[in-house]
Amino acid sequence: MNDRTLLRVCGICFCLLAVSNMTKFLEMSSNQGFMFFGMRQHGTPNLVWGWVFGLYLLIYGIGVLRMRAWALPMGTADAAYVVVNLVLFMIRMPGEAFAHLLFGLVYTIVAIAFSSGAVYLLRKHRDELT
Repeated sequence: MNDRTLLRVCGICFCLLAVSNMTKFLEMSSNQGFMFFGMRQHGTPNLVWGWVFGLYLLIYGIGVLRMRAWALPMGTADAAYVVVNLVLFMIRMPGEAFAHLLFGLVYTIVAIAFSSGAVYLLRKHRDELT
């Protein structure tokens, strides 16, 4: 699979993640909701932050799909946020963070690799961005 195909896959996945974030408020379980700086949100904050970050990811995903230059700083910010959010989750909610250790480890690796990998590919093809 070439880099352009991987970037298309990343762009589509970011758009799908955006939809997931924007519908977090529909999940009624107490252990579900948008994770904002390591704390799970409920109620109105869940709705607001889910939509804010969902719109951000939707715009970013479209930027990746269209190979736009402004997607690179958005991706860099997103990749940094992913790492900070995961670290704060382990600090602020250790009971939940370490309840399913194998899942948490796999999730952490995939989240960091996916967000940082997209930035890496965008930087690698910086001269092709418009």
